[in-house]
Amino acid sequence: MEKIYFIGINGIGMSGLAKIMKCKGYEVKGADICRNYVTEELLSMGIKVYDEHDEKNVKGVDFVVASTAIGEKNPEYKYSKENDIKILKRGELLAKLLNRETGIAVAGTHGKTTTTSMLAASMLSKDPTIVVGGILPEIKSNAKPGKGEYFIAEADESDNSFLYMKPKYSIITNIEADHLDVHKNLDNIKKSFIQFISHTQEEAIVCIDCPNVNAVISDLPAGNRVITYSKKNKKANIYAENIRIEDRSTIFEVVINGESKGEYILNVPGEHNVQNVLPVIYLSLKFGVEKALLNESLKNFKGSKRRYDVLYDDILENGFGNKTKRVRIIDDYAHHPTEIKATLAAIKSIDKSRLVAIFQPHRYSRVHFLIKEFKDAFKLVDKVILLPIYAAGEKNEFNISSEVLKESIEHDNIEVMENWKDIKKYVSRVKKDSTYIFMGAGDISTLAHEISEDLESLNSETFV
Repeated sequence: MEKIYFIGINGIGMSGLAKIMKCKGYEVKGADICRNYVTEELLSMGIKVYDEHDEKNVKGVDFVVASTAIGEKNPEYKYSKENDIKILKRGELLAKLLNRETGIAVAGTHGKTTTTSMLAASMLSKDPTIVVGGILPEIKSNAKPGKGEYFIAEADESDNSFLYMKPKYSIITNIEADHLDVHKNLDNIKKSFIQFISHTQEEAIVCIDCPNVNAVISDLPAGNRVITYSKKNKKANIYAENIRIEDRSTIFEVVINGESKGEYILNVPGEHNVQNVLPVIYLSLKFGVEKALLNESLKNFKGSKRRYDVLYDDILENGFGNKTKRVRIIDDYAHHPTEIKATLAAIKSIDKSRLVAIFQPHRYSRVHFLIKEFKDAFKLVDKVILLPIYAAGEKNEFNISSEVLKESIEHDNIEVMENWKDIKKYVSRVKKDSTYIFMGAGDISTLAHEISEDLESLNSETFV
């Protein structure tokens, strides 16, 4: 039995691959200094998880998989390199697995986790292998080995590891400037996506609502099979029409190559999710999923963990001195300005109560490079609270801070709160129906869960 070791095993992408390799019969173990909600599942599967990185952990393994966050000074990485233990990037291993099957890779700056999750949920009847960057309620995990021919996975453009992939089908949700610490500029990102589409063997399904996607497909070499989709553009191969919201559900008709495929219903809010689901409907029908089953899957789809994740939604019956106030707590991964705008617009489309965004900026480099894009990102909310920037292992080489970000955001009601206890106190003083959305890719989710748990107890003494 081959032995495989994951450096940074608790990461959402790494843990998913660890589970798949365990189910394939490998002896799997790994290390991570941070424990989280996936750790217990790994342990329950018989996967050893070390709390510290130590060279002795990798002695005797056949090959190592390293997260992109792992540097060459990591003792496990360093030992593996010095002792000729084969080292794979996470994206390399994922590509090796996907390329052997009818691979469907979902790429894009935003929306890829939601789109991948929708596709996975819609195609469960085909028993696909699934690797997604979030916890999917339908499988209660971020990964599932399957016996069917399809392999559904996210494709990560952040470090260009998606270029290892040669999928049969690919989906491009959008292309924007991000991860500029790696790519340097938008032109380089576009070049990477041109390569990715060129690696697609059958069809690349791309969203032409994004100008950068249009620029990329116009520069593609001849011979690439491209299928276009759009939220409303009837020149696309796939588009939606008659979009309407009824009782918090979004209802819309889908047209594929000029033929109506009937109405579908989504219960995750926002027209951007209508956009995300169009390639899902196209591929699901193409692969023989029955329309009634597809519609039922989409209607029941609630999103993956940390994507518009409603943690609390209730009337405060006692405590806080507010017996009739409705409070909603939402946990969301959005950290790029475009993601933030789309998420807030989705909330406002179904929820007219007071909206407070509690945002933890992610990485000094991202805030530095995208600071101008944050200018109007929070225009739909009644109040903005900024937490300190979550470093994610970066050094602050840009002299950037949440105070600097605050000055760049155009909003009349914005402040920086450094202490989580102050945010808990602020929420506890709610005076009217309010929705609080906690946004960011760092540890802000923990704060959202703590506040939700305290609200469940309705005990003002323990809350603050």
